[in-house]
Amino acid sequence: MQVDWRAYTWNQYGAAIDMFGDAINLCPENLWTVEVYKDSNDERYGQFWFIAYHTIRWLDLFLNGTREGFTPPAPFIVGALPDEPYTKEQILSYLSATRKKCQLTIETLTDERAQERCVFEWMEPSFLELQLYCMRHVQEHAAQLSLVLGQHGVTGMDWVASARSNIE
Repeated sequence: MQVDWRAYTWNQYGAAIDMFGDAINLCPENLWTVEVYKDSNDERYGQFWFIAYHTIRWLDLFLNGTREGFTPPAPFIVGALPDEPYTKEQILSYLSATRKKCQLTIETLTDERAQERCVFEWMEPSFLELQLYCMRHVQEHAAQLSLVLGQHGVTGMDWVASARSNIE
């Protein structure tokens, strides 16, 4: 039996990204800067908008498999907070582009690339394991953001069983 692990992996990775995107889409303007958790370095790191950006930036970086040569697209920056929170539209645009990148990366993943080592300060997984690690990271933040929305009376969050097709 031939197992299509790429399709299975994308279906679940895409589902996590779609649930994360749902939380962002459902966030009303008045909750965009709500504190999801306290951050001792700067309160903005714990705000809804920053958690959304943080999640997408790491997704984008992990799809590269290395920090070398990685730069997020404008207007996003690394290593400093922007003067103003990124807008919902900016975040959703970055998410859409990164979702497409993720789907293409997984669907065209070769066995050789899947086995390549990815070196980070805290771990050295294979490229495939890094993607599974990142899928968990996306789902963690999807859950956090959905919980906060629910605590503020926002409805509409739902479980996504498999990646949706043709999302914009």
